[in-house]
Amino acid sequence: MNLDPLNLSVNTGEGRNIANACLSGTYVASTDKRFFVPVLNLIHLGGEQLKKHLYPAISVGVLLLIWQVSVQLLQTPTFILPSPIAVFQALLADRQTLFFHSLTTLSEALLGLVIAGIIAFFTALLMDFYELLKTAIYPILVVSQTLPIMVLGPLLTLWFGFGLAPKVILVILMSYFPMVVSFADSLSKASREQIIFLRTMGASRGQIYRIFKIPEGLAGFFSGLKVAATYCVSGAIVGEWLSAQSGLGYYMIRVKNSYQIDKVFAAILCVIVLSLLLNGLSVLMKKSYYYWLYTRG
Repeated sequence: MNLDPLNLSVNTGEGRNIANACLSGTYVASTDKRFFVPVLNLIHLGGEQLKKHLYPAISVGVLLLIWQVSVQLLQTPTFILPSPIAVFQALLADRQTLFFHSLTTLSEALLGLVIAGIIAFFTALLMDFYELLKTAIYPILVVSQTLPIMVLGPLLTLWFGFGLAPKVILVILMSYFPMVVSFADSLSKASREQIIFLRTMGASRGQIYRIFKIPEGLAGFFSGLKVAATYCVSGAIVGEWLSAQSGLGYYMIRVKNSYQIDKVFAAILCVIVLSLLLNGLSVLMKKSYYYWLYTRG
């Protein structure tokens, strides 16, 4: 069929048929799908992505507008509740200092998250490999989450000093639990039929873990990592509140004592950005792993 617009006219029989088919919606299905169907799918996907990002942005904008109008109408003092505009101005004015302290907090959070991830990975494997170990350790892990982190902070400072160690340990304590529990549960839910099939093929227990259980269970590990990536920044902040010479937690305490509440909110905004950054990094790691898993051959 000749679809050249220079040679095709709607006054011809072929042109009228195509025009009517386009209006009725049947042309896409009856002609070259290699072009039209992908275009329609792309338009649909673009609309879904737009709604996914547009609605949250509108919600945030409405909340900021309500905040700004409320502060202006109630004439709230800045040292009690600054307006969003005042917070943004404080962020710009102190951006270099905030960037420096953000790097400190990010390094503490990343280091603790990596260590917690390694420990959680091997702990979950051992718990799944040895059922008795899981029975002994799992209740302790659950009970440990009832202990407030703030209670441990002064003790960790007393034991490990005012350096990096107490902050990293707090991050590990806050990040470890969601990863080890999610990974252990995911390993325990692996398909029994698949395991039996691998055993009948002569696979050893170690081979079953390497070939099947670990790749399947990593879905749970990455789910726990996504949660831990948000918690780890909070753990670093708590450690900096108690003992630090740099970091966003230290910065927040310093500006709070001088009643610069707009800068406190600017630091909180930096904490949110760091949490979202690490959360996005965990999602990227998950997608990269599964892309590699399904394309390696």
